[in-house]
Amino acid sequence: QVRLVESGGGSVQAGGSLRLSCVAAGSTYSWTALAWFRQAPGKEREGVAAIGTDGSVSYADSVKGRFTISKDNAKDTTLYLQMNSLKPEDTAMYYCAADYMRRLTANQALGPPGLGMDYWGAGTLVTISS
Repeated sequence: QVRLVESGGGSVQAGGSLRLSCVAAGSTYSWTALAWFRQAPGKEREGVAAIGTDGSVSYADSVKGRFTISKDNAKDTTLYLQMNSLKPEDTAMYYCAADYMRRLTANQALGPPGLGMDYWGAGTLVTISS
């Protein structure tokens, strides 16, 4: 059973930075698609950034130029999200998600197909104050 554990959330002021990490344990296979999602109170879960099966990368328009998704290629078990120039509207619970079966482009992983990913972490809370 695969387990994803996020860390790195916290409270910072607007304009600050945070780096989220997601460590995967328990799988003997490599993931085929990875993504970060977030959900703010009263809102639907939305894709933030994703890495597709082909290595493509995609971002939500609201975070382009501010967030960077990456993974540890050496260990292939850790996913990161570097978040810069944070805004109060970035406040949300952030979740990492991984798929181990489907071939997805980064755009697909950000959208409805991404919501059906195999495994999800419990989330890490990010709070941005103005």
